[in-house]
Amino acid sequence: MRVSWMIGGAQGSGVDSSANFFAYSVASSGYNVYGKREYFSNIKGRHSYFTVVASDGAVRSVTDEVHVLTSFDAETVFRHAFEVMKGGVLIYDKYLEGERLKNQSMLEPPEIERIEQDLDERGVSGTLKDVVRAVEESGVNVIPMPYMDLLKRVGEIIGESQLSALTRMVNTLAVASSFKLLNGELNFLEKGLSYAFRAKKAIVRNNMIACQVAYEYVGAEFGGVRLDVNLRPIPNGNNGRRVLISGTSMVGIAKIASGCRVQSYYPITPAADESFYLEDEMEFGIRPDGEPDLPALTESKFISEKGTIVVFQTEDELAAIDLAIGASLAGIRSATATSGPGFSLMPEGLDWASINEVPVVITIYSRGGPSTGLPTRHEQSDLLFSVFAGHGEAPRIVLASGDIEEAFYDTIKAFNYAERYQMPVIHLLDKSIANSTQSVPFPDLNKVVIDRGLLMGVSNKDYRRFEPTDSGISPRIPLGTKDAVFWNTGDEHDEHGHISEDPVNRVRMMEKRMKKLELADKEIPADEKVSVYGNASAENWIISWGSTKGPILDALELLREEGFEQDIAFLQVKLLWPFPGELIKETLKNAKRVIDLEQNYMGQMALLMRMNAGLEPTNYVLKFNGRPFTMTEVRDAIKTVIRSGVKKLVATRGK
Repeated sequence: MRVSWMIGGAQGSGVDSSANFFAYSVASSGYNVYGKREYFSNIKGRHSYFTVVASDGAVRSVTDEVHVLTSFDAETVFRHAFEVMKGGVLIYDKYLEGERLKNQSMLEPPEIERIEQDLDERGVSGTLKDVVRAVEESGVNVIPMPYMDLLKRVGEIIGESQLSALTRMVNTLAVASSFKLLNGELNFLEKGLSYAFRAKKAIVRNNMIACQVAYEYVGAEFGGVRLDVNLRPIPNGNNGRRVLISGTSMVGIAKIASGCRVQSYYPITPAADESFYLEDEMEFGIRPDGEPDLPALTESKFISEKGTIVVFQTEDELAAIDLAIGASLAGIRSATATSGPGFSLMPEGLDWASINEVPVVITIYSRGGPSTGLPTRHEQSDLLFSVFAGHGEAPRIVLASGDIEEAFYDTIKAFNYAERYQMPVIHLLDKSIANSTQSVPFPDLNKVVIDRGLLMGVSNKDYRRFEPTDSGISPRIPLGTKDAVFWNTGDEHDEHGHISEDPVNRVRMMEKRMKKLELADKEIPADEKVSVYGNASAENWIISWGSTKGPILDALELLREEGFEQDIAFLQVKLLWPFPGELIKETLKNAKRVIDLEQNYMGQMALLMRMNAGLEPTNYVLKFNGRPFTMTEVRDAIKTVIRSGVKKLVATRGK
């Protein structure tokens, strides 16, 4: 069973905290949850919405089908009311029924025009009351909530008469109303509030009273509403220790677990959230998580030893990568985190790290481009730039995580690869992973293995930092080590680091550096390069990378539930450079149809596959409108491609 719940409102009005409150309440009830956040690139006022999917089975993405739309403003109703499926619920503020579409000041003219056209086609006028009536006639349960009346009731109970102080709790009334209609139990809302407002007991207490008021009202007025889905608690649900966490927080935790002790950044959306999290955790170690019943799901402390991570906010992105390189030269595991426009400023430092064989990790959270593009929206268009950015032929490793759980272990691998092969490693993530929230298994620190490569602590007086070896890897010694003297320069150099333009030396040094990339290709295990899901002898294959993993796996599950007759397998490419061409060629040798599914215009991974494996996908499903794939969108696209044979399908869903 899956339950899709959505809340919307003006940015800055508490939509995110409300969604996290709801998600934690649901997870505490024994369900797996996945939440997706969508927001405009302004501070306050524009429309924001958050979708949470709950399931008693696995859930890795959102769906286009909305069971419950929870709103407390008019714009959310105008935008999303017709997404609610038959038998679902629309919760809205009854005192906004007179609102007109054309008076929604934060809607842009083209958006108003599109919504008006949709309403005209449905024969609906432009008031909220008309929209609600039309939705109800289509089979949706409509729940008009008198929020102001209920807030006054809350004020009477807690002794607060100022309406401005009470209106902060309208979100709580909306969430509690939806939870009641889904047959959720009140005590789990208290757990959710304790999570969302931890360390603020007075806020939890007052909001819990608001929950009780909403429960009483909905029970009395709408007790007869019966939905096809519910959130009754699952006994012994969420077996095993789980954590409800965002992608940026998970990567931050992984950096601490990996031994990273210096992180640099310049603020940019959505990458900055990771550094903000690390700033909060600069002094880390075990400490209480709050209430005794919270640790199974909260963002608990994973690391047993105490320590410190130094986080620098630099003046720009070039300074950020240079600072991380300097820390690495001193023998410290270091990283920088950025997004596309910020990474565009880093290649000079990336090249310097490559020619000086400096291990450094660059975490990139892709977003829509080019230029500043879509600052808060999703895309996978930084792949080719990540592989080829820079002047000349500069070796680096590029790996991409498919989900939040995978991102933890890939972060560890990124540092290990960087130090084992003494080169930059780019860990490619995206806005979808960054801003999603998911309940995932608690990371297993027993799986964390630290490989620092040939990092030496002693030296002799004739230390040759760039001495050619059979593997291409030379012993690395931190700056400041006694008797270790070597030079670093952005120019070509000899084995000591002295500048050299000698052609024989140039060939020797280029081959030394590139040989390490060949070594990585040979040594990195196949299961760290790709993952195969489904029947390995299937004739139909989907090939993709990054955060498309979740919606693809969920879509395949939907197809199985529907009895779709075609056998389909999924090949997830995790190591993007060096590209595992031969491995992919072997995996797809019996495929009759290969569908490349990516979130960019060009099909960038398919270009790498053509370049390195000589393979061309038979079909493409591409999306680049700034919104991530949903499970239902992928399901429908797969059906269309297989049944009609369409060569290229451009997906456009999302608001």
